[in-house]
Amino acid sequence: MRFLPLLVATAVFMLTACDRRSTPETAVGTLEVVEVNVGPLQAARAVRVLVQEGEAVRAGDTLAVFSTPTLTSAVAQAEARAAAADDAARELARGARPAEIARAEKELQVADADAVRTAADLSRLEPLAARGDVSRASLDAARAAAHASGARRDAAREALRLVREGARTERRQAAAAEARGARAAADGVRATAADLVLVSPVDGIVSSRNVEPGEVLAAGQSAVTVAQPSRPWARIYVSQFVLPRIKSGDTLTARRDGDTTTFRGRVTAIATRAEFTPRVALTEQEREDLLFGVKVEFDGQGDRLRAGMPITVTLPKAP
Repeated sequence: MRFLPLLVATAVFMLTACDRRSTPETAVGTLEVVEVNVGPLQAARAVRVLVQEGEAVRAGDTLAVFSTPTLTSAVAQAEARAAAADDAARELARGARPAEIARAEKELQVADADAVRTAADLSRLEPLAARGDVSRASLDAARAAAHASGARRDAAREALRLVREGARTERRQAAAAEARGARAAADGVRATAADLVLVSPVDGIVSSRNVEPGEVLAAGQSAVTVAQPSRPWARIYVSQFVLPRIKSGDTLTARRDGDTTTFRGRVTAIATRAEFTPRVALTEQEREDLLFGVKVEFDGQGDRLRAGMPITVTLPKAP
């Protein structure tokens, strides 16, 4: 009986050692590729679709052309408003034309001459009215005419000053701001029109053609899906015992089923939250452990690594 504690301790040690030794040396993942969905930013009708599934495209290649019923008129209206606002702002910035200044000067000359004449008439009538040779009504009429002509002369002088000075600074600034706003609105409409011509943002292969000419897509709905086979990746799951041996940026080796070629991959992401063991290709005992997802990116390797292929990644061994 005194040997029982020793036997129990030995059994626990052996079970622990077996559990540690059972840590897998590899992990299996499924290859995926980065896919980019390209679609219109607003509801629009497909006019042309220029690519087929499986076709190679380069960044900037046109994939499809969309249109909306009011697109052409909206662009024309926005450009017309921008042009009118620019003309108004330039006119205020340039100030009055020479002909307008000359006309204002002539009007001032006429008003000044009239003021001089009426002032002279009033000067002649005042002595006569004092002697009684001219009625009081005539004197009042002459005085009113002199005052009115003097006011017209002052108004003409102020008008000439304003014409020479041009528009106020605030008005010129407001016109310039309105012109900038109209240009920005026109740029926005043109950008919207440009967005209806879908181009590939990356080099890749058309993995899915999701629209045909004549169909209407909602804003953000995918018209063409472009896959990047040059960037295959797989997500593997490692136990909590292996996780401390893996760091972001580490290089791991991997092999395909039935292929002796070794592929090199780089760890690009490690999950911060544990997950339950996936059911694929794992024992019941392993399912009871918590695993962490690790994303591994591989070089393209031509056509040797394709989406959907299983790949076995060799895990780093314990020191």
